[in-house]
Amino acid sequence: MRIVAGEYRGRRLEKPSDKRVRVTTERVREAVFSILGSKMEGARFLDLFAGSGIIGLEAISRGAIWVDFVEILPASLSAISNNVKALDLRAKTRIHRGDALRYAERLGVGGYDVAFADPPFTSDLAVGLLESFRHKAFAKTLCIEHRSTLTCTGDDTRRYGDISLTFCYSL
Repeated sequence: MRIVAGEYRGRRLEKPSDKRVRVTTERVREAVFSILGSKMEGARFLDLFAGSGIIGLEAISRGAIWVDFVEILPASLSAISNNVKALDLRAKTRIHRGDALRYAERLGVGGYDVAFADPPFTSDLAVGLLESFRHKAFAKTLCIEHRSTLTCTGDDTRRYGDISLTFCYSL
């Protein structure tokens, strides 16, 4: 697994040892950041259900100034920590151990410029997160990666095979 573009382009990162963790493919990561474009420059970024941390680290590589990672699985927390250390990004990141949906529900309005979430594909947590965002927009932009068979009503949805990206924008 490697960072696709930006300052840390080509840097290889550790994958979590937990087989339940599905790493976002390079193709989908490239699509996410192509769509987000200039929103990354100077952004405060939130990586929910962070897994390996690849999305948040890619965000820093592409110009984000801060990333909060939220994850609950021990193997993922270890991989995120190791990846942050390997890139020497401790001063630009914070790792939170806990339930990502509950974390998001406790946030205030507009605390982040961009939030990304990749909840487990076997769950419907993406729908609950979208509802929480619609009630209280904790970021200017929210992107949720989910299985294409799950209906997530957002402002824009793009499909990449069995994966979809749904974007929601606060007013």
